[in-house]
Amino acid sequence: MNTKKTAAIFHGLGGSENSFWIPWLKAALETEGMDVWTPSLSDCDGFDDLGQWVQEVAAAAPHRDYDLMVGHSAGGSLILRLLSCAGVKPLTDHRVNDLSYPAGFDVAAIKSNCGALTYIHSDNDPWECGQAQGDFMRRSLGGTLIIMTGQGHFGSDYMKQPYKTFPLLLKHCLLEV
Repeated sequence: MNTKKTAAIFHGLGGSENSFWIPWLKAALETEGMDVWTPSLSDCDGFDDLGQWVQEVAAAAPHRDYDLMVGHSAGGSLILRLLSCAGVKPLTDHRVNDLSYPAGFDVAAIKSNCGALTYIHSDNDPWECGQAQGDFMRRSLGGTLIIMTGQGHFGSDYMKQPYKTFPLLLKHCLLEV
């Protein structure tokens, strides 16, 4: 019987298992004795196509359940989709891009399928992953919200942000397992 804790780390749109802090976090968690999976998912056109990633994860994941899941950018949305898989039908009207109406998320399923949620956001993220999104997710799903000052997107070629390590994220990962 394998008693190792398991983790999955998901990159964002246009990323890979080698993006930004992902290789560093994988190595750090493995040093702590965890079995860590970091897939490089196919190119996706946007958040509306995350169903493609859900299918890829379902087909390739080495474990059915994970003790810890970490997502960067769209990888976080992927995790919420994975946690809400049972019978969710994405919305198809104008509400899809409204922060108060996340497409394809089943709040009750997420809460029942997840022991704890932690969100780390920056107050100056240039995309829709900033403080307002973090506030919305905490209000909708519960959990812990951490707002960091001036950290942009925590890794972005666009912002010339290498972000090769992320010690605060590691600290919170280790608190959760």
